[in-house]
Amino acid sequence: MLITRRSLLAGTGAALVAACAPAVSPVLPTRSAAQTLAPDLQPVPRADFSAWVARFRLRARAAGISDATLDAAFAGAGYIPGVVARDGTQIQTRRTLEEYLSIATSDERIAKGRAAFARHEATLRAIEDRYGVDRLIVAAIWGMESTFGEKRGAIPVVSSTATLAFDGRRGAFYESQLIAALRILQRGDTTPERLTGSWAGAMGHTQFIPTSFESFAVDFTGDGRRDIWGDDPSDALASTASYLARNGWRTGLKWGAEAGTGGPEGRTIQPQAGGVRFTVTRNFNVLKTYNNSDLYALGIGHLADRIGGAGPLRGSFPPDANGLTRDDRLALQRGLVARGYDLGTVDGVIGARTEAAIRDFQTRQGVAVTGRATRDVLDLLR
Repeated sequence: MLITRRSLLAGTGAALVAACAPAVSPVLPTRSAAQTLAPDLQPVPRADFSAWVARFRLRARAAGISDATLDAAFAGAGYIPGVVARDGTQIQTRRTLEEYLSIATSDERIAKGRAAFARHEATLRAIEDRYGVDRLIVAAIWGMESTFGEKRGAIPVVSSTATLAFDGRRGAFYESQLIAALRILQRGDTTPERLTGSWAGAMGHTQFIPTSFESFAVDFTGDGRRDIWGDDPSDALASTASYLARNGWRTGLKWGAEAGTGGPEGRTIQPQAGGVRFTVTRNFNVLKTYNNSDLYALGIGHLADRIGGAGPLRGSFPPDANGLTRDDRLALQRGLVARGYDLGTVDGVIGARTEAAIRDFQTRQGVAVTGRATRDVLDLLR
């Protein structure tokens, strides 16, 4: 996901380029597509929203959007209450680097990444040859953004961006995204039915917002469309390489490495006190243009290394506030799974599902119910 998405989608400065392709035909969302969404994420009619759309159409026409494109785009569109709710209650979770890497480079994600890389290695090599960006880095971004295409987002982008533009908190920004989305349709890159993404309008395998798509997306397959939504990830992966290349990626330079393990020269960072230190290069800074976070860039770099066959980090992190190491937390989660609890991915990160399982386990054991992952809980599970 580009930096612009996680920092409230404001940072790429993508140019707004008018398109001249024929207008798309009206296509309503299919029943199967609608069924993939929670009820609050499905478009619903709302009178004041419809009035806003009527006014917006005048501005869209002035920006070069045809009536045919507008009619097609808004035929199945509506207000999405869940989008506004999520925009207003974004959880600003502050994870440690150890927790972040545990999620980003979980055993499951690494296994999926190696399998996906093997399936698409020829394409990734061709993309690297054209853009000069390490194919493992491109694969890692794919894995981080959509779990290698499994979670591309199914929310209609016209409805989501229109809802957020109408809502007004960041209205001007989201209206620019809506205009860009309409230009994408007008150019013929996709149809309203397939123009889907996250609640915030990030789209496809590598989660481009519409303005970034306009600036960086490419038609790698040569079929005349920049298709980042379909099952074939080629255009999305090439678009990501295009993005990194145009933001200064230096061919042949590693992103960085764990400090003390040899390899690149650069500055040293230690995002978690008492934890692993890294030496990072200018390409690390390029990764941060995708998401302006040291943790994100380290997650991408380490995931790329693991997909490529490297082992875990050699260094260690200090115990958590409850005195448990990551190995302890993994053992605790595995103990809960062995007793029938569904925790999702076992990654050593104590989230809501693990806490709920601990509470239930403590209740059944007749001990104080805290929901905390402690040595006492681990000992009981053992």
